[in-house]
Amino acid sequence: MRSRGTPAEPQSVGCTCLRLRKASRRVSQIYDRALEPCGLTVTQYGLLGHIAALDGIGIGALAAKMVMDPTTLTRNLKPLLGQALVVLAPDPADRRARRLKLTDDGRRRLARAKPAWKSAQLYLEQVLGKSDAPALNAVLDRALARLADASGPAPRSAP
Repeated sequence: MRSRGTPAEPQSVGCTCLRLRKASRRVSQIYDRALEPCGLTVTQYGLLGHIAALDGIGIGALAAKMVMDPTTLTRNLKPLLGQALVVLAPDPADRRARRLKLTDDGRRRLARAKPAWKSAQLYLEQVLGKSDAPALNAVLDRALARLADASGPAPRSAP
């Protein structure tokens, strides 16, 4: 029995998903603040970086690389397309398919934003600590690799 005046703990206290989402929001806020003067969010910066590295990638393939739903990716691409930082070009092998490419303006914006991203990265590493930042990245890399094939249906609870 609970003592009077002690609030009940939410059931989500031990939830890994909740912790990851909260941490992700905090980290995104740090990067978004750093990138704001460049007119980008961290999601947009990541998209530009992936498109630059994977020139001519299709939306479905980019969504898979970024572990995003294609609909969410398309929604996140709209501002970049609207600002002419990215274009959807016809695939030379299949005119019905479209490939993502950075424009010259997109390359310049990405280059201009890189120091801001790096500043946020260094700040985060400083806040997390010299040993915790690399340890966190290693755990996240292992988790992503292990979870890559675990996207099937959620386990069922016992009746």
